[in-house]
Amino acid sequence: MREALLEAKKAFALGEVPVGAVLVYEGEIITRAHNLVEQKLDASAHAELLCLQEAAKILSNWRLQNAILYCTLEPCAMCAGAMALFRILRLVYGAPDLRHGANGSVFDVLNRPHPIHQVEVKGCVCEGEAKALMQEFFRERRKKHVRTF
Repeated sequence: MREALLEAKKAFALGEVPVGAVLVYEGEIITRAHNLVEQKLDASAHAELLCLQEAAKILSNWRLQNAILYCTLEPCAMCAGAMALFRILRLVYGAPDLRHGANGSVFDVLNRPHPIHQVEVKGCVCEGEAKALMQEFFRERRKKHVRTF
């Protein structure tokens, strides 16, 4: 999770929502990513999805059955769905996402039984650090967008 937090800090520095992810396969980090939504002008450029896509290329296989994805924020429905479709073994995430979270915060994509593949989930790992980074980002963002009349 520490490596995912480093990725989140890279996103922060770029003005992106500070979410970072790393994908571990057979005990080694094989991909790492951070949000690039603003840079790419692409709402799907989430850290998790970028990690999964790159891992499939590296392994020449879209089935990532022995992979563990570490992410600083509870995934949205799009990313949670992708995790199931890529068939990752496990997701470990930091802070809950009360606006878009798909592991029970708003949606419940990962907790529902799936007929083909079930992703193991462990949440709230390094939650305080992930949450603090997110809060600092949005606090700074609000300061920059203060309107004066």
